[in-house]
Amino acid sequence: MAIQKGVKTIANNKKAFHDYFIEDRLEAGIELAGTEVKSIRAGKVNLKDSFCQVKNGEMMVYGMHISPYEKGNIFNRDPMRDRRLLLHKREILRLQAKVQQDGYALIPLSLYLKDSRVKVELGLARGKKLYDKRATAAERSAKRDMDRAMKSQGRY
Repeated sequence: MAIQKGVKTIANNKKAFHDYFIEDRLEAGIELAGTEVKSIRAGKVNLKDSFCQVKNGEMMVYGMHISPYEKGNIFNRDPMRDRRLLLHKREILRLQAKVQQDGYALIPLSLYLKDSRVKVELGLARGKKLYDKRATAAERSAKRDMDRAMKSQGRY
């Protein structure tokens, strides 16, 4: 079997962009079982309420739901189990210091295949207040109205 090249997005965490300001992004590998990889390739993954923390010097992702593989029988793992992220030690220490000191959170933003390997895009995020969410919605609405007006005038 030939190795596939390129990037294929499997899942996005849209709720993260609604609830947080994303200040920094980084890529991490993820430790998975074989049936979990097959389920991810089928697109049966949910990142909605997932988050990352450092536990015993290792970066772990919590709350990521990977549905059991239909043909996996006894080899299936718990869909909500904690999974280890593969990062360098200095990256883990830097992120841990940032999260503890400044009140940031580590949130998985997307899950994708990169050259046949499963990767997670992490975001160093700061929480939005209710008025921030309203302002973001208002900006999005204003931009949509401007685009609509430009299109109707034939300038787009």
